[in-house]
Amino acid sequence: MNQSNPVPDPSSGLPKAGLDIHQILKILPHRYPFLLIDRVLDLERKKRIVAVKNVTINEPFFNGHFPGLPIMPGVLIVEAIAQAGGALLLTEVEDRGDKVMMFTGIDRAKFRRPVSPGDQLRLEVEVTGWRSVPGMTAAKMQGYAYVGEKRVAEAIVSCQLVDSSRGRGSGSGDDNAES
Repeated sequence: MNQSNPVPDPSSGLPKAGLDIHQILKILPHRYPFLLIDRVLDLERKKRIVAVKNVTINEPFFNGHFPGLPIMPGVLIVEAIAQAGGALLLTEVEDRGDKVMMFTGIDRAKFRRPVSPGDQLRLEVEVTGWRSVPGMTAAKMQGYAYVGEKRVAEAIVSCQLVDSSRGRGSGSGDDNAES
């Protein structure tokens, strides 16, 4: 853990060493079974984050992926990378309760080794581009996933901050929001 770059506590402004699950739940809108980070070990504002996901046999996707050979789906590893990056970016947003960070792109995704129950996935995400103008915030991030010292996956993810009310129209189907 990098003690020289502690996480600021939004309520007091004092430095903290990381974020526990309760603090993550205050930042990210995701909930079980789709919350894919359990703890933040290190965070440098607008630069990088290191988070972990404890992979257990209780994960609902293991029932079908694959019976007798449980492997975490690669798309969920990329989602975990994106959630870690989202936690990093959403710490910069005061009205984050009214916002969601949505994928706008996934590039150069590579899956190197399977992730199985009992593994601890360490997610290291670095911001490579950040743009914020009134009404729009977007970012590009390089993410790596490790089990121990072995890299299991990597991807470049792009995202944009949108109002959480987007896509919650009258139900008329005229909405152009992403699904």
